[in-house]
Amino acid sequence: MSSRYPLLDAIAAPQSIRQFTPAQLEELSADVRRFLIDSISSTGGHFSSNLGTVELTVALFHEFDFLTDRIIWDVGHQAYPHKILTGRKDRFPTLRQHHGLAGFLKRDESPYDHFGAGHASTSISALLGMAKARDLQHQDHACVAVIGDGSMTAGMAFEGLNQAGYLKAKHFLVILNDNDMSISPNVGSLQGYLNQIMSGQYYNRWRERIEATIKAIPVESVSRNVAKVAKWSEESIKRLMVPGLLFEDLGFRYLGPVNGHDVNATVKAIQDAKKLMEDAPVLLHVQTKKGFGYEPAVQDSQKWHGVTAFDAEAGEMRKPAVDPSRPTPPSYTTIFGKALVELAKHDDKIVGITAAMDSGTGLDIFSKAFPDRMFDVGIAEQHAVTFAAGLAAQGMRPVAAIYSTFLQRGFDQVVHDVCIQDLPVTFALDRAGIVGADGPTHHGLYDMAYLRCIPNIILMAPKDENELRRMLMTAVYCGHPAAVRYPRGNGLGVPLDETITALPIGKGELLREGDDLLLAAIGAMVAPALKLAEELAAEGIQCAVVNARFLKPMDSDLLATQAARVKGVVAIEEGCEPGGFCAAVLETLADAGVVRPLLRCAVPDHIVHHGDPKRLMDEEGLSPAALASRIRAFWKRLA
Repeated sequence: MSSRYPLLDAIAAPQSIRQFTPAQLEELSADVRRFLIDSISSTGGHFSSNLGTVELTVALFHEFDFLTDRIIWDVGHQAYPHKILTGRKDRFPTLRQHHGLAGFLKRDESPYDHFGAGHASTSISALLGMAKARDLQHQDHACVAVIGDGSMTAGMAFEGLNQAGYLKAKHFLVILNDNDMSISPNVGSLQGYLNQIMSGQYYNRWRERIEATIKAIPVESVSRNVAKVAKWSEESIKRLMVPGLLFEDLGFRYLGPVNGHDVNATVKAIQDAKKLMEDAPVLLHVQTKKGFGYEPAVQDSQKWHGVTAFDAEAGEMRKPAVDPSRPTPPSYTTIFGKALVELAKHDDKIVGITAAMDSGTGLDIFSKAFPDRMFDVGIAEQHAVTFAAGLAAQGMRPVAAIYSTFLQRGFDQVVHDVCIQDLPVTFALDRAGIVGADGPTHHGLYDMAYLRCIPNIILMAPKDENELRRMLMTAVYCGHPAAVRYPRGNGLGVPLDETITALPIGKGELLREGDDLLLAAIGAMVAPALKLAEELAAEGIQCAVVNARFLKPMDSDLLATQAARVKGVVAIEEGCEPGGFCAAVLETLADAGVVRPLLRCAVPDHIVHHGDPKRLMDEEGLSPAALASRIRAFWKRLA
């Protein structure tokens, strides 16, 4: 049987791409795109963003040897073609699976992955560090960063550009992958034509010829005046026509835009950039389309950004079998979005804020209902937090919906701009806990630890979707900074109260009485704890179960009273063990003078990799079976 990817299959090492002819580069690009469609339709994964970087990746491997040269891919979900070309094609059936190929870049996965990437906007800063390390060690290789797909909206990217331009970093190339989700949309074909004339090879040739002519003038004073006029003319023309002036003013030579789906035009642009890199850092502006080469993904790149397995010919996602007699409960994300709309109908001071994740956080529901009160700030979590603080300072009730892992990027702003000033900003932290296939950069394991140490903040986690609605109202109207963390996925299917009511702040609830053990749980671990207590009761072990609800302030009276009645306490959370809920329970009981043996059931102090969430929970000792085994062993030691 002939291969569907003949040229791709023939590549023994990516260095061979450097010898490819223009026709072979086009053929290889077609092979990589075909392989991507075939592979991701079977496994799922990030899709439209990777289809958009095929030709760019092939062009880069034609011009550089990335065993020696360095490349950093910002937002690693656009680097599948890079993985395919660097010896990992045969591992793609294991993509994002337990012990399989990671969905993002990992330094320990391949010598071609020079820097890990899962969050955004880190590439330029990291690359500049690598470039200066190269210079200090008297090495000689190129450094390349590919940024885009939203990453240029973050301030960190411009901090890196500013320093690189100031240092006049050489052999330093930043490629802006502009897929209409990174910088302002293009403004027509004429603008693109002028850009190519003024910023591409013609503009640079024109500048070089003028410089050579000026140097040839024999009278120094005359040549100086001519140079001033020429420089003034150049800058004036650029200010009229060249959108890359910002990058030029930051100290970069700007090239582009170039059609990133014309592999040979991209090769030529990179070759031009390599010449300019000898004297200054260069920014190459490449225009691409997310989903390019697969029409359904072009038409709806957001839907096809991250996909489950799908029918490639039909262009339809494969839906899991559903038992019609057992309807699937709505997701926590949907419950949050609808609850916020319900509250906002009665309060025009409520506004929503997202950092480029409107649908992922459920704020797309709010946006449709209240478009004037919805703000998408792009991938700029620091700005999102302080923007919310400004709104709150003027009497609004901002709700910033940000994934747990991404709020880490705005930690200083949470402390400095929100909590120190005690401003009533609500943080809705979606994807709390172990999230699965996206792995260590995306697990929401640290929010309880990094938020509970900050004064003035109220921190909650719901046991089910109805409690989420009540906690949202509590947070919005508590008059202080507040955070509600909740997991990815569907709720438990509990009935929803007709009217949302707030919870009394700092009050947990006793769900079950018992005289042997106290199971103190929070958030998504409450339901498993309650079920486990029933299972252990059948074995003669009577467990009280407390739903803490609040990590801060914690219900010390309830915990101390229940702990005093039992022989041992089990604290259960889906977060990191150091500094999290378990630590808070231990501190609370110590302060109350109640000393009991404590079993901490949390994620240990190590990195949790990617894979099926149920399997990961079992490995971390947090699955129902693992918890039961640990608690039985704990009870044996006490008995």
